[in-house]
Amino acid sequence: MKGRLHSTLLYVLLTIAAALILYPVIYTFFMAVMSPEEASAYPPHFIPHSFHLANFTEVFEIVPIAAFIGNTFLISGLTMIGQLITASLAAYAFAKMEFKGKNFIFSMFVATMMIPWEVTIIPNYLTVRSWNWLDTYQGLTVPFLATAFGTFLLRQFFLQLPKELFEAARMDGCGHIRYFLFHVLPLSRPALGTLAVYSFLNMYNSYLWPLLITNSENMRTVQIGISMLEFQESTSWNLVFAGTALVILPSLLLLVFGLKQLVRGMAAGALKG
Repeated sequence: MKGRLHSTLLYVLLTIAAALILYPVIYTFFMAVMSPEEASAYPPHFIPHSFHLANFTEVFEIVPIAAFIGNTFLISGLTMIGQLITASLAAYAFAKMEFKGKNFIFSMFVATMMIPWEVTIIPNYLTVRSWNWLDTYQGLTVPFLATAFGTFLLRQFFLQLPKELFEAARMDGCGHIRYFLFHVLPLSRPALGTLAVYSFLNMYNSYLWPLLITNSENMRTVQIGISMLEFQESTSWNLVFAGTALVILPSLLLLVFGLKQLVRGMAAGALKG
């Protein structure tokens, strides 16, 4: 009886926590289909009384949201591929190769995770400007092609691969490159999937860096596009939320389909230090 009561209380608390977390997302989609009068009513309505799907078409007419989404997908995809390549190569070197000062270099590598991104934004901006990369795809992607977190995550996963596998591969004539390409990478799909989802979503949601280095409308990303729906004189919140719903929909779908890989990769990477 006591165990059943404990389980019931646990489920109630989990349900309340889930409702609190999902509330902003659900409210966004409800506001996205409200009329202008209903969206600006006081006290605010939670459930829409009518469905104005025209809000979405109006968003496409006000700002080129489709081009912004395409830009963001391109930048996020390039960054994701770059991080997968650099992080997997560095992680393999730290996990499977022996060289002088390996532990010290890895410690310095991991220590960079403690430096806030805001501290490096001015040096990065000055570097990108000196290379004439402002308002270009290179400027939006190159500063993010390497990641200490991804290297750490993949190294932890690579450490779990048995040494006997590498020894057997060497007996068959495998060097480091063949072992990395044909054994390590296929066995590390959960960790690679985790890093792919994480890096894609992280870049998809970035706002400050694209705002800083882009000037033309055809280089803007989707996060900046949402702010363009707000006007100084008056703001139609139903349109702002409609644009927000369009923007978060791809990332929500990616999270839903990639959540299993994300959890498996995080759990696997946490097993060995």
